[in-house]
Amino acid sequence: MIMQALRHLAIGTLLIIASATSAPAAEINPDLIAKAKQEGQVIYYTDLIVDQIVRPLVAAFESKYAIKVSFTRGDSQVNVIRLINEYKAGRVMADVFGLTSAMEVLIEAGAARQFSAANGHELPPQYRDPDRYWVSSHLFVMEPGINTGLVPAAQRPKTYADLLAPYWKDKMVWKMNDLSGGPGFIGNVLVNMGEEPGMEYLRKLSAQKIKLVNASARAILDQVIAGEYPMALQIFNHHAAISAEKGAPVDWVRLSPANVNPGLIGLPKNAPHPNAGLLFVEFMTSREGQLIFQKADYLPGRPDVAPRKPELIPESGGFAATVITPALTAKAMNHWDKVFAELFR
Repeated sequence: MIMQALRHLAIGTLLIIASATSAPAAEINPDLIAKAKQEGQVIYYTDLIVDQIVRPLVAAFESKYAIKVSFTRGDSQVNVIRLINEYKAGRVMADVFGLTSAMEVLIEAGAARQFSAANGHELPPQYRDPDRYWVSSHLFVMEPGINTGLVPAAQRPKTYADLLAPYWKDKMVWKMNDLSGGPGFIGNVLVNMGEEPGMEYLRKLSAQKIKLVNASARAILDQVIAGEYPMALQIFNHHAAISAEKGAPVDWVRLSPANVNPGLIGLPKNAPHPNAGLLFVEFMTSREGQLIFQKADYLPGRPDVAPRKPELIPESGGFAATVITPALTAKAMNHWDKVFAELFR
């Protein structure tokens, strides 16, 4: 069913087939570096895991440029609210921000500014905004995750249709909101199957009584690992790979097309240190910065820096994907939320 539906891909869906290639280092404008050093500071609002990736990135940037970085960690929704409130109050604090979702809300509010980054141009087209509001420093590949001790090999799903099997009734769980939860899964289905076939599939899926949990995708995966649920839909596949490497009874399910959410970096309008913020974006998307993402077991956005486990991304893992961009969510997220509320809550 999925293979047939792939012939009807909607606008905004990209089948990722690019191969990893080497690229020369982008030339950063020396004037930008000089102005950034004069500003001497970066305020970074991030949704990334602090000890895993933020501290190593900050330390490397400070060592390279002698520019101090202060950061505040919050989920995407928290960062968006903070950024909009600061913009409306005329007291913008952040110089650069990271999000997984809701970039379209910032753009609509006028709180994000356009920019061009030399290293951003090194990214594949699907991982940089043609309107220049964001670039992607890393990727999140959303797939189901299973407890390998609870799910026999014969029952592990290989297609979306397999999720409708009687075996899976009352055995699945997902989070309640955003792209890493039920609405993101719904978006992937509707974009790839088309509206009518996709809704027919989702109505059948709703009969499986998927459990709702108000927690992060990582926390839900931990519950799967602990044996509370056999399978979670919409987990970050690199989280499952990291836990499996440490001996946990977990694996991610290779359903195609997967759901890929770019890790978004943007710049606030009226930032106090605009040049230092842009230089930080340059560093995060440079080969040097991307190697830090690689070492931290994130999935780099640059095609010349492969993940530590190349099978985790569509380009080298041999599976198709839907890239859920802010342009797509701006058009369809409200509809996906509505379908989720009608069928699964």
